[in-house]
Amino acid sequence: MVDFRLTEEQEALRDSVREFAREQIAPVIAEHYEHKTFPYDLVRQMGKMGLFGLPFPEEYGGMGGDYFALCLALEELARVDSSVAVTLEAGISLGAMPIYRFGSAEQKAAWLPRLTSGEALAAFGLTEPGAGSDAAAITTRAVLDPHTDEWVINGSKGFITNSGTDITCLVTVMAITGTNADGSKELSTIIVPSGTPGFTVAPGYSKVGWCASDTHELAFDDVRVPAGNLLGERGRGLPQFLRTLDEGRIAIAALSVGLAQGCVDESIAYASQRVAFGRPIGNYQAVQFLIADMELRAHTARLSYYDAAARLVAGEDFKRYASIAKLHASDAAMENARWATQVHGGYGFMNESAVGRFYRDAKILEIGEGTSEVQRMLIARSLGL
Repeated sequence: MVDFRLTEEQEALRDSVREFAREQIAPVIAEHYEHKTFPYDLVRQMGKMGLFGLPFPEEYGGMGGDYFALCLALEELARVDSSVAVTLEAGISLGAMPIYRFGSAEQKAAWLPRLTSGEALAAFGLTEPGAGSDAAAITTRAVLDPHTDEWVINGSKGFITNSGTDITCLVTVMAITGTNADGSKELSTIIVPSGTPGFTVAPGYSKVGWCASDTHELAFDDVRVPAGNLLGERGRGLPQFLRTLDEGRIAIAALSVGLAQGCVDESIAYASQRVAFGRPIGNYQAVQFLIADMELRAHTARLSYYDAAARLVAGEDFKRYASIAKLHASDAAMENARWATQVHGGYGFMNESAVGRFYRDAKILEIGEGTSEVQRMLIARSLGL
């Protein structure tokens, strides 16, 4: 019989992150969101809790956990705020994980201890103005200079999370490094440390949501880094990034479930105290049914990411299930944000309300780390269509 109940250790992790989110994030996040400031103190506290090291071995400063543990933490953070949750998600699945999965022993030793402690953040340089869902369409180039044994990188990246904070230490950049025998682009991944001459971080975007997270456009103008900064094998950049995205979709699904469940939490609390026509609005069946449907979406979406994460941890093929989880959970988040705002009425339209922020944060979940259309395409392909 399949058992989706958590172990005592998993429940303890979930409860500790839930307490942190409610007691430390909830009181301050509205101000960060309003002023579009990055929550360095919260990131520092998450580092001390070991959250940035959850899925990494102890030899690199990690907690010796797994991807399922990370997903549990992300869900609880996103029940309160998605900006903080995506900072952790991107810091691990997009930032540190490529170094862990594909880096050399020297690269792991040099970068992972700081990344797993939360003292530093890394970013994932894939998306470009003309290359999003079609990752192979990138135009950023890297040429190996035989005289200096350095990569010379030129190009740009867009919408890169955690790329411009005061503690960002590197960006892994996918670039064209040559031409394959069949005429296709040879794509490789190269580590570019922050502060490298020619590497420019543009001012942060003005975003609809995730207003307390860090997102920038990046430019590379004759950026030179040692040949040893190649991550993994030359020409293996696209498979590396696709593997990273496959895993990241489960993490985004968990974050989406957190937002969906947060909408339920806020709606129950509001419906219990808001009085209309002499009764709490939670006494009216119309409101009860809205909230019941919201709980249904959150619960089934949670089961989908539990399944995908369990397959990943077990070493099984998880790609189809990651796409299912990401598609279903992001849809649940959007729907729940819509109806939670309706339950709250005019107050739900205010940025000071949690559901107002949830509503603004939900849409990107249908876009980031693979759009809903891409997820449907991947699911169909996995079925042999």
